[in-house]
Amino acid sequence: MEEILLEKHDVIPPTGFGTYGRNGKEGIDAILCALETGYRHLDTAQTYDTEFEVGEALRRSGLKRDDIFLTTKISTDNFGPDALIPSLEKSLEALKVDQVDLTLIHWPAPNGRIPLEVYLTQIAEAQVRGLTRLIGVSNFTIALLEETEALLGKGKIVNNQFELNPILQNKKLANYCQEKEILVTCYLPIARGMLSNEPVLLSIGEKYGATPEQIAIAFELAKGYAAIPTSGQPERIRSNFKASSIMLTPDEVARIETIDRNHRVVDPDWGPKWD
Repeated sequence: MEEILLEKHDVIPPTGFGTYGRNGKEGIDAILCALETGYRHLDTAQTYDTEFEVGEALRRSGLKRDDIFLTTKISTDNFGPDALIPSLEKSLEALKVDQVDLTLIHWPAPNGRIPLEVYLTQIAEAQVRGLTRLIGVSNFTIALLEETEALLGKGKIVNNQFELNPILQNKKLANYCQEKEILVTCYLPIARGMLSNEPVLLSIGEKYGATPEQIAIAFELAKGYAAIPTSGQPERIRSNFKASSIMLTPDEVARIETIDRNHRVVDPDWGPKWD
């Protein structure tokens, strides 16, 4: 799978390793396993409380900082005036790096209690100050993306990370993002183990000697998305990474598109009105 080119020198490896739940020594070991396996994109967040583990694993790995694409996300608790940049500086301290590659707004402000302009202007300023190379959002709807473009200008937001997998394909939002050249990153790309008995995935998997979960990731990569599976088990970490070598045919992608049933897992009552 080719890397996703945004601009010159801005490359996001499409197969990333999510670090939600990868806390403590076991978390560091899992992240180290991911790096040894070949992952070069690590996804963390202030609310995951794994920024220290990511930085420690990177240090222990012996890899160069430039070899790894680091993403973190700003907690909604840090959206207030003059709060976002200090919080990102703390994230950099925890990661032990001078700059992250991508910083996302993790969620729109719950129930819209803080105006979009307040925190978007701060994340744009963080980029100007060199704390992050790129900026993006997570869990943003089409309406919120349109507001964001009106505030920041076209092309500033390079990524929207949201729940997407074969049983929640979010086609309207994903298509909009691709039309706007905003990279889609899929979280819960294997739907927390709910794909094991999907007949279409099982059938396609037989051809490739692959698991339904591997086929799910291969599908997301074939669609031009990035995917950030996670696990604490070395065998699953390696298995998920191997999905990047599976090249599905257009007919297989079309078959998987038929199993979408809008099965959403992450849906807080304070979240946005989904597309």
